[in-house]
Amino acid sequence: MKDSWDKLASLTKSETRELQNRKLRHFITHHLYPFSPYYRKLFAEHKIKPQYIKSVEDLRIIPFTQKEDFLITKDNPQKFRDFILQPDETLIKKYLPKDTLLKFGLLKLFKGKGYLKQSLEKEYKPIFLTATTGTTNQPVSFLYSAYDIENLHISGYRLLEVFGAGKNIRAVNLFPYAPHLAFWQTVFAALRHNEFLLSTGGGKVIGTQVGIDLILKVKPNLIIGVPSYLYHLVRSAREKEANFSFVEKVVLGAQAVPLGFKEKLARLLKEMGSGDVSIMGTYGFTEAKCAWGECPTQIEVSSGYHTYPDKEIFEVIDPHTAEVKKEGEDGELVYTAIDARGSCVLRYRTGDLVKGGITCQPCPYCGRQVPRISSEIYRAHHIKNLKLSKVKGTLVDLNAFGKILEGEFGVEEWQIELRKKDNDPFEVDEVALYLSVSNGIESEKIKEKISQKIKAATEVSPNEINVLPHSQMLEKVEMEVSHKAKRIVDKRPAH
Repeated sequence: MKDSWDKLASLTKSETRELQNRKLRHFITHHLYPFSPYYRKLFAEHKIKPQYIKSVEDLRIIPFTQKEDFLITKDNPQKFRDFILQPDETLIKKYLPKDTLLKFGLLKLFKGKGYLKQSLEKEYKPIFLTATTGTTNQPVSFLYSAYDIENLHISGYRLLEVFGAGKNIRAVNLFPYAPHLAFWQTVFAALRHNEFLLSTGGGKVIGTQVGIDLILKVKPNLIIGVPSYLYHLVRSAREKEANFSFVEKVVLGAQAVPLGFKEKLARLLKEMGSGDVSIMGTYGFTEAKCAWGECPTQIEVSSGYHTYPDKEIFEVIDPHTAEVKKEGEDGELVYTAIDARGSCVLRYRTGDLVKGGITCQPCPYCGRQVPRISSEIYRAHHIKNLKLSKVKGTLVDLNAFGKILEGEFGVEEWQIELRKKDNDPFEVDEVALYLSVSNGIESEKIKEKISQKIKAATEVSPNEINVLPHSQMLEKVEMEVSHKAKRIVDKRPAH
């Protein structure tokens, strides 16, 4: 395993692209087109033949897949199933190349029909499921075969290698126990790397105090979890004067991780006895069935997320024109699987905007030459069209609010609330900000400071900023009961 990852990470840019071209051709002709109901229909509707796709550049002739394509309809209440590879004898005979059919014939002849059936079931039969959190739409299920589970082990191993975790890891997993990618990627990473991992299930399962007690008992050198909850747990432990000097690495996932947040968390851990702790972010999404990580750097810089070019292809496009951008340019991330089974997607628009795009230059921190995604990733759905005057709407990037609030020293918890003035659906929109602050921080001063920073970054000032008791803010963001803290709440009537 180690040798294959090291070899992949040392390929030149041209060698990596040739590998992707080869795997893309094979994946489409041998797996996706023959066995995916959704993509076989899509290709037919747009008169695309599988042999048209010979290289990464040829992906441009394939229409994008979007979140809406998975959602159930009245006519198709099981729409997510259309994305699952579903081979049967008729499809195998009709679509697979002759050399593959010959191989199957020989297996059947020498090892029996039962062996061939068992092999195909192991590769394609769905046996595991994760799902989207459903924060913006109805949850969508993604299925894994044993082949995909092996890939989840592989990506987990690579993540720990990128983190520089080494051997003798004692890790605590604070991700909420649920059929969500982050929890299971962490579990399979430790299993493949043959290292100790305690999965607590997060505050929703065992509560924060029990989580702190377990950490003090295990003394992990690595802690992983959702940024908002992990910070809440560490802050709670500091209030009880807990010593976390054993923590060497912190891995954050399932939410964006601004630089200011890393600095704030590092400051907190230092107060609790940790030395030069490495704090690294990850990027992943349900549709990819894996996650990618940063390598260790100084807190103030990011290496970007190291990808697996033998497993996927990333493009960056203009979110408005859909034009494919060049290396290093800003845009929306688009994902294509080239080595998946179960649920598979091509040219999937993630809805994630990345500043700095993707670079194929060697990582200046670890030397790996795999493509790296810039860590400055923002959710497109957090860019809201707000009617702040009677005249016209204004696009407001609430990601900028979050970046400021996550990094602001003294701000413990926060939530943005969008609403209508006087609860009148025909009135203008309002932005209300709710905060809890650290002991010793003057509320009026921090409110003024936050307001000025938000105004400078977005040209919009919150209509009001309310400082609430910390316990009330924890309830407001649903820290102990939700999979992710509720940071942006839109209370405007649906159009």
